Amino acid sequence: MAYLMIVDDDEDFAAAVAIALVQAGHEVAIKTDTASAMTEMQTRPPDLVILDVMFPGNNFAGIELARALQGCRSLNRIPILMLTGINPSLGMGLDTLDIDNSWMPVSDFVDKPVDPRVLVDKVKAMLQGIGPPRK
Repeated sequence: MAYLMIVDDDEDFAAAVAIALVQAGHEVAIKTDTASAMTEMQTRPPDLVILDVMFPGNNFAGIELARALQGCRSLNRIPILMLTGINPSLGMGLDTLDIDNSWMPVSDFVDKPVDPRVLVDKVKAMLQGIGPPRK
């Protein structure tokens, strides 16, 4: 099926998500930091990126990586599924209204924790081109 990259500093979460995606027939790479993810993507671009927002030392590293991908000609068409651990009840949640090529160049969002079946379905839809369009 597809080659997917999970970029998340939570290794246990990434491993659990990877198991579900591999069982769904995908090849999955896990990167725990955005720098190694960008390097790997330049060598082998994934069909889709599952990207966390916050990383140790930089609460916006995921957004910065999404922007870097958007600015890279060879990588700017890769769909990005942004994972958010920001609690919407705090009034800080992100959703599809925040998608914007200049500020938040992602394809869709999913809140953490996520049911692996929901994530597999979301990935399938995104790979088929079903989902919110980028602005």
